[in-house]
Amino acid sequence: MNYTPLEQFEIYTLYTFKRDVLGIFLLHFKIYDIQNYALYFFILSLIFIFLSLFYIYQTTLILNVGNTALELLYFFIATLTSRHCGLQGLSFFPLFFLTFLFILFANVLGLAPLSFTLTSQLIIPVVLALTFNFFFFIYGFKLHGFSFFNVFVPKGVPVLLLPLVVVIEIISYFLRSFSLSVRLFANMMAGHTLLFILSSFVVVLSNISFLYCLIPFILVLGVCFLEIGIAFLQAYVFIVLLSIYITDSLHPHH
Repeated sequence: MNYTPLEQFEIYTLYTFKRDVLGIFLLHFKIYDIQNYALYFFILSLIFIFLSLFYIYQTTLILNVGNTALELLYFFIATLTSRHCGLQGLSFFPLFFLTFLFILFANVLGLAPLSFTLTSQLIIPVVLALTFNFFFFIYGFKLHGFSFFNVFVPKGVPVLLLPLVVVIEIISYFLRSFSLSVRLFANMMAGHTLLFILSSFVVVLSNISFLYCLIPFILVLGVCFLEIGIAFLQAYVFIVLLSIYITDSLHPHH
């Protein structure tokens, strides 16, 4: 059987629930399908429940590894949010922290063999980015009224260039969702595709000789560690950009 590098990103049905409804006619209704992406959403939910039960609500005076790791992440995201948004932006910290954990665990979970990477599906980063940016726009308008639109008018721009600059600023503002989502999606998809290609070399060369596949195997191992770093980095970059974007809603005059 031949496999392609993009096959790992396909969404397919794992199980279908059906039932028959008797009426005037014998009707056959498909209630819903359990697909692979839904399964990994469920696994992520279980991970969050586990963390909440055993490492957040059950925190003791003597911390274990799980408590310490979550506490470090907690202060890391809190410091990042306050640095970019100020004290006013800390009200968004719980939302940013949850989003960071979701992206991080979705990225890392996708590195497991034969698994599925949720963030490699463009729709998920797009929905996240669009939801956040739409909320930031509404929130900024609610705080500042029509003066919020000053965010599209940079200071010190010559009057003749102002109409062009305003149009560019408006376009760039609404393209944030696209750039934010594509950055996460492209990095996850490219990294997993590279891993598939290098792993295929290892399998092919192992049929010839063990020595031939040694160098590609070391390369694959190195790329795996690199992908773990990228998984964390992409979650970090996503939250940094969100904290910068909410700053425009909090302080449009700056």
